[in-house]
Amino acid sequence: MKSIAVVITFITWLASASCTTKKTTFPIAGTWKLLSGSLIEKGHTTVTDYTGNKQFIKIINDTHFAFMSHDLNKGKDTATALFSAGGGKYSIKDSIYTEHLEYCSDRQWENNDFQFTVTIKNDTLIQQGVEKVEGTDINRLNIEKYIRMK
Repeated sequence: MKSIAVVITFITWLASASCTTKKTTFPIAGTWKLLSGSLIEKGHTTVTDYTGNKQFIKIINDTHFAFMSHDLNKGKDTATALFSAGGGKYSIKDSIYTEHLEYCSDRQWENNDFQFTVTIKNDTLIQQGVEKVEGTDINRLNIEKYIRMK
């Protein structure tokens, strides 16, 4: 009887150990709300405030990221109606965060890699890197400031 209990304990331990996922030591996993974004392109800077009429969130788990953005007018004003979404796999090493965009509502962005330097201080994440999409005019520095959602 004692040996059966030992075997059951071992099998339980083995099953729980095999279900454990590898965690990154960089605390990037979570849900992040974009506060502001700055695009610097050809010497011009555009700053977008995401605390007013539009919202943007990014969700990051152990292997994938997803983002969603929409206007707060519920699409009633066609001049300001907005919805975008995308996601894919990512990797992170130290403070270098690389997104591989597999899905995107703006299809020309799909299947591109974007490398960012990220810093996290308390509940704030700052992501900065060049967004370049071959075959388009997109080649700009993107700086985004997020706050962790609870």
